[in-house]
Amino acid sequence: MRVRLESSRIIKPLHEGIPPTTNHIPLSVFDKVTFDAHMAIIYAYHPPNPPNATLETGLRKALSVYREWAGRLSKDNDGEPIILLNDAGVRFVEASMDIELDQVMPLKPSAFCLSLHPSIQGNIQELVQVQITRFTCGSIVVGFTADHTVADGQATSNFLVAWGQACRGLEIHPLPLHDRGIFKPRDPPCIEFEHRGVEFKNPKLEQFHPLLDEDVDGVAVDQFHFSLGFLAKLKAKASSRNGNDKSYSTFESLVAHLWKAVTKARGLSAYQTTSVRISVNGRMRMDPRIPNEYFGNLVLWALPTAKVKDLLREPVPYGAKLIHDTVAKVNDNYFRSFIDFASHKVKEENLVPVVDMGQSVIEC
Repeated sequence: MRVRLESSRIIKPLHEGIPPTTNHIPLSVFDKVTFDAHMAIIYAYHPPNPPNATLETGLRKALSVYREWAGRLSKDNDGEPIILLNDAGVRFVEASMDIELDQVMPLKPSAFCLSLHPSIQGNIQELVQVQITRFTCGSIVVGFTADHTVADGQATSNFLVAWGQACRGLEIHPLPLHDRGIFKPRDPPCIEFEHRGVEFKNPKLEQFHPLLDEDVDGVAVDQFHFSLGFLAKLKAKASSRNGNDKSYSTFESLVAHLWKAVTKARGLSAYQTTSVRISVNGRMRMDPRIPNEYFGNLVLWALPTAKVKDLLREPVPYGAKLIHDTVAKVNDNYFRSFIDFASHKVKEENLVPVVDMGQSVIEC
């Protein structure tokens, strides 16, 4: 099986009338602390599908609304990271395969799967890359890679919806909120929580962190499908000790189950510490609430942690409670504390972000 590349070019936003005059946007404290990497997504569609020209025009229209993706990362005169709104464009790749899509489904992590994406190797200037691969049955696979520094999962999903609206000739709605300057530190600052070792670390110091002391080489990747019946029973089991309190969510219940199963499979010693890193969307947690249309990063992390012996000995409700309680603590107070800390302490102490692409992350 071989993907045949037909074309690769840069496409730019399609503005109606005079382009906006804003020339750059400073990165927020949330942008600076996130993963500095391109994230890859893949979508497969059976026919009927629009022609590539329609997909390209729709993408250009969406880029005129989400100009950040068509820009470039740079720095201002003070050395602070910014997004240049220069409409330099995104990469648009067209490809094909002489087989039907069903012959390669379901897609699994492999070199072939990577060939359905634009390459993310080397020094990539484009903040977004798109590859449209067409199959003989009329199906298409859309490979989409985007720089996480620019936007988180929520914001990226909003952009993909906008692209779809533009392809169908619809008005893009709702419009994104572009103002990244809304996260102002308080005066005086009020740092209520410890952010060293959670979001930031000193690269010159040896620091214990539950996710940094583990060997991540040889990690196996697989797919598991859980039936609705299994998930319902698992949720009931996880919530069995809650009494009259609200039951745990399906997400909390399943993560607790997986955390326990993976910890057992790894064969860790009883007194080691095990932790799971869970991304927490701040839009619905900050007060006043930040609109879902906010375009940028607005994610921090919950780190439920336990001794291996406790996690394995106790039933699923133990892990579910740890997850629920830890995520609940990443609230408005925590986000405000992070803003104050990131604005005042990071440069002062020469700290760098803790997050690393070699670590496991569960997005929520």
